[in-house]
Amino acid sequence: MTAASATPGLIRRRVGRLRTGALGGWLNIVALAVLTVFVLAAVFADVVSPVGPNDVSLSDTLAPISGEHLLGADQSGRDTLSRLIYGARGSLLGPLAVVAGSTLLGTAFGVWAAWRGGVVDWLISRSTEVVFAFPGLLLAILAVAMIGPGLTAPVVAMVIAYTPYIARLSRSAALQEAAKPYIAAYRVQGFSSLTIVARHLVPNIVPLLLAQSTLNFGYALLDLAALSYLGFGVQPPTPDWGTMIRENQQAVLEGVWQPSLVPGVCIVLVVVAFTTLGEAIADRVARRDVP
Repeated sequence: MTAASATPGLIRRRVGRLRTGALGGWLNIVALAVLTVFVLAAVFADVVSPVGPNDVSLSDTLAPISGEHLLGADQSGRDTLSRLIYGARGSLLGPLAVVAGSTLLGTAFGVWAAWRGGVVDWLISRSTEVVFAFPGLLLAILAVAMIGPGLTAPVVAMVIAYTPYIARLSRSAALQEAAKPYIAAYRVQGFSSLTIVARHLVPNIVPLLLAQSTLNFGYALLDLAALSYLGFGVQPPTPDWGTMIRENQQAVLEGVWQPSLVPGVCIVLVVVAFTTLGEAIADRVARRDVP
């Protein structure tokens, strides 16, 4: 009686785990496929774009979806699909620069603070707390005011704003790693600090940093798109997803939604895809750390 009643419950638990694992796997595959499509479109924009991103045809102003314009045309008669494809370059390259710069700087500062300790740790920790006090978008606006609008100033500001997050994470991970017996063993054997850190400590915290950097990519994309929407980022006529939303938001009131809505959908898709992959990497790292 007990065995018979327990069997259905056991089956349900196993099926539930199977479904969860399959769903997670399919989500990761879909996310990777979405990112692959956007990256390939950005790299081969000159090949796959129907026309030039700035080719103007006033007779096609706010043209609907058709065989000639697969996603319609904007208020200036420019093909929406072409601008979307070319806009993927700046919309993906900017966050990549932010993530690369902040990860390198944050890892260097965090590991240095954890390894040296003392005054160095105190100075780096207090400095990161100061940067935490300033919102990233505010830093970007200040950078634009000093350098001028474009992609460079917001990227530099976002690197500064994102570095403390990586520094704090890498410091915590490095402290835990430095307390492990194998680090003490290398020290006893006479290995230099640079060798231990570069060849043994840092490689062991890379998966955790990779997970956080993947999540940061989506956040950086949103921030840079918001700056472009506000007019502080990429400037017209250069195609950019945030700029496209701002340029064509008036068309929504006229009943033409695709020139403004489609770039927004692309932003959401890329952010969700990176978030999905980041969480998958973080889960894998967490399972690896479980004894």
